[in-house]
Amino acid sequence: MSDLNSLIHDATIWLLVLLSVITWGLIVVKAVKAQKAKRQITAFVEQFWKAKDINNAIQQSEQAQGPAARIAQAGFQTLAAADNKTHQDLQQSWSRQDLLERHLRKQILAERRQLEQGSAVLASIGNNAPFIGLFGTVFGIIHALQAIAASGSASMDIVAGPIGDALIATGIGIAVAVPAVLAYNYFVRLVKGIGADLDDFATDFVSLNQKRGFQLPVLNTIIAQQSTAVRNENQEALA
Repeated sequence: MSDLNSLIHDATIWLLVLLSVITWGLIVVKAVKAQKAKRQITAFVEQFWKAKDINNAIQQSEQAQGPAARIAQAGFQTLAAADNKTHQDLQQSWSRQDLLERHLRKQILAERRQLEQGSAVLASIGNNAPFIGLFGTVFGIIHALQAIAASGSASMDIVAGPIGDALIATGIGIAVAVPAVLAYNYFVRLVKGIGADLDDFATDFVSLNQKRGFQLPVLNTIIAQQSTAVRNENQEALA
């Protein structure tokens, strides 16, 4: 039994080490992805509003990358597809403005979900790592007490060492949880800020097309040919 308790204690520590590696890996990946998205949004929005005309804006959105560019693509493709519809169905029974706003919301939701990937893992690690450490400590203390009992002595020098070793698991659990919780809160705020930027751009995008009566120039024929593939990709991202 003593060996089993020691094994559980050691296995718990290694599990916490693994969770720590996962945590820091997620922090690095999510930080790189979020900062890249922010740079892409800032660059594209600035470039978009400097376009000479709507044709130039459409071309820029097709050539650019990033969340804001994909939102613009979804918007233009929605309007182009509406112009090229030869029959009426439930989807086309919406007004052009409602149809555009609906597809923009779906694309924003897809972008947010992509940026939020891994956040649930960070939250789970942050919530459970201390308890995993405490679980290992319990078995470590049991092992220590059994060793003390076997030695037949309860002096401080004999008691302190094994109990201190057992408490290491709790300390490691807390050390794993703290960065996970801090990172989770940071990325929640960061994604919320990015989402607000995308909402602002989508609102301005709707206003821009409202002035044009939600009609696109001749170039929309080219975009319409690409709309089906992009819409399928968006639906897969939402799944």
